[in-house]
Amino acid sequence: MQPRVSYIKIIKEAKCDKYMSFLESIPAILRLLFVFVLVLIAIKKRLSLGNAFLLGAVFLGVMFGLNPPVMFKAILASIIHPKTLSLALIVSLILVLSHSMELAGQMQRLLSRFQGLIISQRLNLVVFPALIGLLPMPGGAIFSAPMVKNLGEHLRLSDDQLTFINYWFRHIWEYWWPLYPGVLLTITLANLDLWIFILFLFPLTFVAVYSGYLRLRGFGVKTYDRKNKPGKDRRSPIVPFIKELEPILIVIFFGLGMGTLFSFTFSSHDLFMSIAKEIGLILALVIAIGRVWHKNKLSKAQRWQILSNRQLLNMVYMVASILVFKGILEHNQAIEAISNDLLRWHIPLMLITVVLPLLVGCVAGITIAFVGAAFPILIALIQSFGEVHYMVAYMMLGLVSGFVGVLISPMHLCLLLSNEYFGSSLGQVYRHLWLPCIFILIFSMLYFWLLHWTGPF
Repeated sequence: MQPRVSYIKIIKEAKCDKYMSFLESIPAILRLLFVFVLVLIAIKKRLSLGNAFLLGAVFLGVMFGLNPPVMFKAILASIIHPKTLSLALIVSLILVLSHSMELAGQMQRLLSRFQGLIISQRLNLVVFPALIGLLPMPGGAIFSAPMVKNLGEHLRLSDDQLTFINYWFRHIWEYWWPLYPGVLLTITLANLDLWIFILFLFPLTFVAVYSGYLRLRGFGVKTYDRKNKPGKDRRSPIVPFIKELEPILIVIFFGLGMGTLFSFTFSSHDLFMSIAKEIGLILALVIAIGRVWHKNKLSKAQRWQILSNRQLLNMVYMVASILVFKGILEHNQAIEAISNDLLRWHIPLMLITVVLPLLVGCVAGITIAFVGAAFPILIALIQSFGEVHYMVAYMMLGLVSGFVGVLISPMHLCLLLSNEYFGSSLGQVYRHLWLPCIFILIFSMLYFWLLHWTGPF
């Protein structure tokens, strides 16, 4: 019996060696491209993002020869990693805060209080969507749409023009605002300092505002109304607005402040040091949620309705799946093989940084999707090319490129909801979108070259 067992074992090993030889004969970049296309097809077929990334992670392991025990260990290690757990909790708490303010009517009151602070209708037309954009929420553009429509009717703007205004200025913060899951995931994946990330990327909001303003001038709209000068009419007091803005201020100042404090406090503990900023943000979010619940006297039934929202579990699952994908990528020789292919074929890393996130963003229509699919690959390539000192520059370029893809994606929920509300078509809105998108993409490339030229930071 023993010889037979040995013979079977030899056959299996021979088949395995043959399979590995076949895989290695296929260029690594093509194997990764196959996995990448599989994830995109899964997303397009409306498979949940969590399932799509988990499927991609498994196929990534198969395509690069990881055996099941090693793959299982990599998946488990990624799931229980402190960064995974803390990031999943932060994203969930942000959604809880967002839903709580929505259910309590506090977001509506916030907009109402703000409306009296600025007399110019033209300026309100821009600021209302921007204010909504400070608090991430799926399809958030629909909240500012009624007010934009009301103001736009007085200015005789068309439906597609109003759609553009509501849509574009809703998304001017998403390049760096630390409450957005895509930004948090980028910082986690690339292991960047939050303050440095914000310092280098916040100018993109000014670029987005300026590019949108250029398009507004084409509509004949100016954000400053000479006929309605400040002080002509009585303004509302600012204190009620600040009170309604309190939860967001708690998250911003307490969250970032406590994160910095914990970083110094736990500097001698490797585990706590790695998630110190996340702990600060988690505590601030819990405090902010508690304030919203207490101030608005939400009932137990309403609180349970918020906490039992299925979207929370879906978001946790998606974050975990993305980090599992990254974990599998790190446990094989994929990046080294791909780097060799890119060097041999002379494909610039900058070109990949632009094209890869742009394609995923366009297909998926959500920021966290292109960050999760493209950035683990990009970050590993940046490290293997010895460009890690320019990580912020590459992440900036990748974020802008991917987000341009999201903005023009027909899958983007905000775009679909805005079109439906204002009764405009995608074609009409695209006529207004393409120029600001190209403007900010070109600026990001010039900014990348500037950051690269000035040296490591």
